[in-house]
Amino acid sequence: MEHVKDLKIAITAGASGIGSEIAIALSKAGAEVMICDIDEGHLKSFSDKNPQIFSYHANVSNESEIQSFFKEIKDKFNNIDVLINNAGISGPSGKLEDIDFNEWKETLNVNLDGVFLATRSAIPLLKNNGGSIINIGSTSSFLGNPLRSAYSATKWGLIGLTKTWAMEYGKNNIRVNAVCPCSVNGERIENVIKKEAEYRNTSTEKIRSAYLEQTSLETFIDVEEVIGMIVYLISPLAKKITGQMLVIDGNTETLSMKDMD
Repeated sequence: MEHVKDLKIAITAGASGIGSEIAIALSKAGAEVMICDIDEGHLKSFSDKNPQIFSYHANVSNESEIQSFFKEIKDKFNNIDVLINNAGISGPSGKLEDIDFNEWKETLNVNLDGVFLATRSAIPLLKNNGGSIINIGSTSSFLGNPLRSAYSATKWGLIGLTKTWAMEYGKNNIRVNAVCPCSVNGERIENVIKKEAEYRNTSTEKIRSAYLEQTSLETFIDVEEVIGMIVYLISPLAKKITGQMLVIDGNTETLSMKDMD
């Protein structure tokens, strides 16, 4: 990862989960990393363990807070080379008529408004030298996903933003791509499985097995595979790749579980 050294990389929701592992890996490779996160507890713990990474408390769906985050970055680092839009929530699990409107709005606020606000603030910091924007999508970015209407809407929307921004900012040498993993091993997918099992009144083991069977390789992926794709996208080897959706998923055949419906 020699090419990562000295790059300035901003990551949203970087204090825990996938975001923190991405931040730590890129920092260890020599990048200057800046993160924001809404969870003050996670942020303090992360900052204490990783003092070399600039950490800032901000809610990505709050306009003034995300603007302040990027103003701090500009003041301290002048510009950035990479933005990784990692912030996102899984949203409610249930059929359309069972979804609470407030949960729907919260999912859109974080998963779409947050990406819009962070990217809008980052663009002026990328324009001088060009750079890369990486949006973290999902297999729900290109397949229907029963019981996950809100999440699916935001992840499909993310691809529209990715392709549109690639067109708008290509002349500035800013590349915009989406990395779309299937379920990533960790706490987040376990929480999704738990919520879906509760909604379907079945066991978490049955839901996990059904999720695994959705892919040809019958697998979840590890965060290291997501990091590998990010490292590739910010490398010189990917300098002509933009407006694309790069999928890491063991070939997802379906997100439906008809046997349980």
